[in-house]
Amino acid sequence: MSRNPVRGLAVVSATAVTAVGSVVGVASADTAPPHDAEATAPDATLLADIPVGQQAQVQTVSLKQQADTQAIAADAGARKDAEEAARKAAAKTAIEKKAAAAKEKAGTTASQDASGFPVQSTYTVAQIQAIARQMMAADQYQCFSNIVEHESTWNYHAVNPSSGAYGLVQALPGSKMASAGADWQTNPATQIKWGLGYMNSVYGSPCQAWAFWQVHHAY
Repeated sequence: MSRNPVRGLAVVSATAVTAVGSVVGVASADTAPPHDAEATAPDATLLADIPVGQQAQVQTVSLKQQADTQAIAADAGARKDAEEAARKAAAKTAIEKKAAAAKEKAGTTASQDASGFPVQSTYTVAQIQAIARQMMAADQYQCFSNIVEHESTWNYHAVNPSSGAYGLVQALPGSKMASAGADWQTNPATQIKWGLGYMNSVYGSPCQAWAFWQVHHAY
């Protein structure tokens, strides 16, 4: 019996094995990672790339930087608010000083004009009120009038029987009004001059004096 068939079978088997190996080799080659994988990786360093023992430290530094940035922003905002508040306060103070200076000037002008009224032996209420209107700013007259109405009902000879306060504005003692003129007992213009100066110096204006009077019923 010839052995050629067996030999042929062996050759076929070897070929099959070789084929299978080739197929397996191809499959293995398809699934194997490329040799240049590390060369194509990105250069950026991620938290996962940092050793575990240093990750907490890196996170702490990052949080501190964020906190510092927020603190700087908060300080800048606080400084801005403080500067704005200071600017408003300064503007308010300037306005108040200007208003006070205007009131003081008005009071000084009124005092200078007091001597310009002719002296009479007697005065009516209407005449005294007319003098008062001319001696002060228009927006202060009504307040001044309210005080005088309550203190003396526009009687420039009025005397408080208990205290001795005298005149339109009930100066106590009445002799205080001598600083405005020697005729303080008989001249309503002199009394108005003194009363207006007193209200301006002590309260800032007749209207502020009237506001005080309404609470305390005295000034």
